[in-house]
Amino acid sequence: MATNSADNSSNVSAVHTATQPAVVVIDSSYPYYLYPSDSPGMIFVNSLSDGKGYGGWHRAIVIALSAKNKLGFIDEIYSELDSSSTDFKQWNRCNDIVISWLLNFLSKDIAESLQKELNDLVQGTSDVAGYYTKVKRIWDELDTLNTCEHCTCECDCGGKSRTLKSLQDGRLIQFLMGLNDTYSAVRSNILMITPLPSVNQAYSLLIQDEKQREIHVAQHPV
Repeated sequence: MATNSADNSSNVSAVHTATQPAVVVIDSSYPYYLYPSDSPGMIFVNSLSDGKGYGGWHRAIVIALSAKNKLGFIDEIYSELDSSSTDFKQWNRCNDIVISWLLNFLSKDIAESLQKELNDLVQGTSDVAGYYTKVKRIWDELDTLNTCEHCTCECDCGGKSRTLKSLQDGRLIQFLMGLNDTYSAVRSNILMITPLPSVNQAYSLLIQDEKQREIHVAQHPV
């Protein structure tokens, strides 16, 4: 493990008062200093990488991190400290923040790529379980990127539940439309249910239909 041997003690000082214990003061030039506004969700580069303007995007990232005195976290000047170092916690916190910033820059592109993959996904030669697994993997990845879907606020207007139901219904329809034509009958039956069932409920119905087909084929071989 690489260690950073730089002595940053000059950036940290203690202030004593007659009635209060010593208060540690960290200079803003300290490489592990974080401003109150330096949150994981902060985006300070407006143009995200689209695979075409990488040069400009890279330059914007370098300038932004340099202004924040955090460029050393990506060019290995502030390499990982030993866990026994007194600065390890501060280094680890800053490193996590920088990683969050970079992921924020890329999240839109990743989400668009996943959405395209989802739109193009059909059952094909997969069985229902295999197809569902592929679709759910993409949904889970999109949920990880979309922080709006993790809202924990409490409200009694019903807007949050309606938004969630709309998302679930959209995913159900998307999942059903990707099924092979052999499932057209059961698909139509599911879509006629009011209100629309959850994806898990629809999946159970499809599995039952698939098993019935297998039993029928076994009992009536060609």
